[in-house]
Formats: sequence, C-alpha cells, structure tokens
Amino acid sequence: MWQQVLQSVRSYDTPQRNVIAASCALGGGGLLVFWLLSRRRMKTLEMGDGWWGSGERPLRDKDGEGIRPFQVKTSEKEIQDLYQRLDNARYTPPLEGSTFNYGFNSTYLQRVVSYWRNQFDWQKQVKILNQYPHFKTTIEGIEVHFIHVKPSRNWLGQTARPLMMVHGWPGSFYEFYKIIPLLTDPAGHGLSGDDVVFEVICPSIPGYGFSEAPHQQGFDSVAAARIFHKLMQRLGFQEYYLQGGDWGSRITTVMAQMLPKSVKGLHVNMVFMRNIGFGGLLDLLLGGYVPWLVGLTREDARRLFPYFEKHVYNILRESGYLHIQATKPDTAGCGLNNDPVGLAAYILEKFSTWTDPAFRNMDNGGLERKYSLDELLTNVMIYWVTSSIVPSMRFYKENIPSNPKAVPYDRAGVYVPTGIAAFPNELGHTPRSWAKKMFKNIVTYTYMPSGGHFAAFEETELLAQDIKKFVRKVEHL
Repeated sequence: MWQQVLQSVRSYDTPQRNVIAASCALGGGGLLVFWLLSRRRMKTLEMGDGWWGSGERPLRDKDGEGIRPFQVKTSEKEIQDLYQRLDNARYTPPLEGSTFNYGFNSTYLQRVVSYWRNQFDWQKQVKILNQYPHFKTTIEGIEVHFIHVKPSRNWLGQTARPLMMVHGWPGSFYEFYKIIPLLTDPAGHGLSGDDVVFEVICPSIPGYGFSEAPHQQGFDSVAAARIFHKLMQRLGFQEYYLQGGDWGSRITTVMAQMLPKSVKGLHVNMVFMRNIGFGGLLDLLLGGYVPWLVGLTREDARRLFPYFEKHVYNILRESGYLHIQATKPDTAGCGLNNDPVGLAAYILEKFSTWTDPAFRNMDNGGLERKYSLDELLTNVMIYWVTSSIVPSMRFYKENIPSNPKAVPYDRAGVYVPTGIAAFPNELGHTPRSWAKKMFKNIVTYTYMPSGGHFAAFEETELLAQDIKKFVRKVEHL
C-alpha cells in the first residue's frame, strides 16, 4: 500500500506535496486518509480485452506463439506494377500562382513522381529499413509489427531505459529512424558518454505499415494502448517510458491512464484536449492583452494570438482530411489504395503544411527544405506495399464516435510524470496552464525553438535532447 501512496504523491505539484507532507506529519492515520482520498481521485481506464482477428475468437487463440523475427521484403513484380501505375498517371494543371493553397501542386507532383520512377532506389531503402531488428507477434488475433533496438555498446554498467515511441498518421515507424541512434548510442553521435541511454521499441499501430489491420469494428486508441502494454509485457518489461506525437500521443496518453504503475514517464509532442473549460475561454478573451493576468506566458500569447488566424482558420484549412476519414474512410481510401500518385499527393501534402504552414505559399510546398525525397517516398512506400492507407484512415472513424460522451479517456487524468515538447509550428498550441487540467504531474514543459508536427523526423536532435532532459528530471524527483 505504501508504494501506492508514494506513487500518488509523485503525481502532485510541489505546493501540493508540501501540504501532503504537513498532513502526513500528523501520523500514519493522516497518511492512510490521504491514500484513501487519492484512490478516489485517481481514475484509471479499464484495460479490458479484445479480439481483432477474422471471425469469432477461438477458444485458444494464437497470443502464445511468441515473438518472430521479420524482414521487409518486396518482390520485383510489385515494383513493376508500381512503375506501370506511375507511367499511366494523369495530371490536372494547377491554377496559376496557386502554389500549395489548393492542395498538392500538380506541377511539383510530376517532379516527385519522375524522381520516384527514375531515381528512387526502393531496394536501397529496404536495406536501410532492415538495419534495425524487426519483429512480429500475435496479440488479440492480429500480427503486431515492431522494431526493437538495444544499445550497441557497453555503457559501463548502465541500465538502458526501455522507451516505446509511437507514430501517428500519415507517418510510420520510419519516422524514428534518425532519432534512434541518438537515444541508443549517444556517445557515438557526439553526446557525452554518461548520458541517458535507451532501449527503443517502435511498433506499427495495427492497420498501419507492417502490422495487420483489425478485422473487426471498434479498434480505437484504447485497444491500441492495451495491445502495446501487452507487447511491452511480452518483451519482459515491467516499467517503461512512453513517447508519441499525433495518434502516438493519444495512444501513449491512454497507456498512462490505463496502467500508471507500468509507465515511469510519458513524453508527448502533441497534446489532445477537447475541452479547455471556462478558464481557457477566459484566457482567449484576455490573454492577447494581459497574458500574465490569466496565467499565460509571453510565448503562449505569441503562439496563440491572433487566435482565429493561428488556430481556428488554420485548423479549418488543415482538417478537411479528418472529416472524410472520421466518416467515410473507405470511399476515399479505395482510390488512394489503387493509385500511387494520388497516395503520394495525399500523404506528402501533410509533410508540407504540417511542418510549416508558410510552406503552402511555395510552389514545391517547401518539402525538400526539411526532408529528402528519399525519406518522404520511403514513408509513402510503406503505405503502398502494405496496402495500409484504408485501415490507417479508419482509425479516425473508430476514435471519433458519434457520441462524444462515450470517450472514456476524456474523463480520466494523467498522473504519471509527464513531459511536453511544444513545437511552434504544431497544428495548435496548448499552454501549460491548459495542459495541466489533464496532465497532473508535468515535470518538463519546453517551448521548442523550431519545428512542426513531425518532430522526430524533422527536429531529431531537439526532440532527443528534450526526452533525455525529461527522463533525468523524472529519475531525480
């Protein structure tokens, strides 16, 4: 019981801990009262169980088959089929001077497709993908793919900290390929030899990439969180850190709400909040004029205001895909699954405007300012060779039910130590004062100097440094 008391105490801010300490000084009775009250206050999500395989769940499913090595492979037949589809693409000329304001500019799209057809070396990229160990395991009736990278050298007796990193849409496990070496081998990349070292696990969300798509309706972030907890348990981990952006942020947050005793710390670079409350509305009314009066910093005010321009209009411009995928994902998905050019335009447009909204005013969408075409097309190819665009889009429909009150994770707080990296070009800014309504134990909150939605892919070193800073603080609380 006393371990649970200490875990509960860690979930509070410093002033609250001081009050608790004073109360506990009255004796063991006071400590017992606090523990009972904290049990009422801390709500966790039911872990439950599920079955996402085809047909009825058998009496003995395949969850006990263990972990199997996996390698990315593509046949020559698949490549030739891709080339034929690229050769037969049709294009509609863009409006004069439209840049990326009408979506992906088709003039630049032809250049991307030409590079894809004539210069992009998929087999070379397959070797890059296979540089890290890949595995599959069957959980709740479906095959779950993940990469598992351990430190490459002896770290003088240090224990590598297990860290699960979860991607979002339209990304993949490949987003983490540049950050993995900074986390597993910091000394080999110019960082101090006594730095924090991680053992990194990057799964593919079921329905994305090389993870099997669910066969049943209802696979949401709660189901994904449960499966990923089961994955970490199968790997033998009792405690671990979590990190995520986009859907990865939602999934890892639910994991922290579901099994807080297993989550040593949660680090996110995007915050999901549906309700900012009356205080948040007051912030919007006064924050642009007197931010200090409502608890906002100058940097919060700079990123939030003018609110309609930076948030409301920007979200309206960028969320058309969401309405489609949350309602009729299969309709649009059928076309994208059949046409690689349409798939590339649909996915890569997000890597333009979600990286920097100013990129929509460029003829090439600014895509090659932050990424190489090899990197971008590798991510597209993961969707193409696995035919995963449709099930990846369905994840929106499953997570945005018709009845908002049916969403369980909105009613539970997050009490594990939490780190938030706020990138300036993220789709929306969440001040710390808003975030703490849900995240009750924010250990670090960092205003990142640059970067957008795809943090691990774009600002690799900044994100790696912030994760390490967060873990250091957690382990020295």
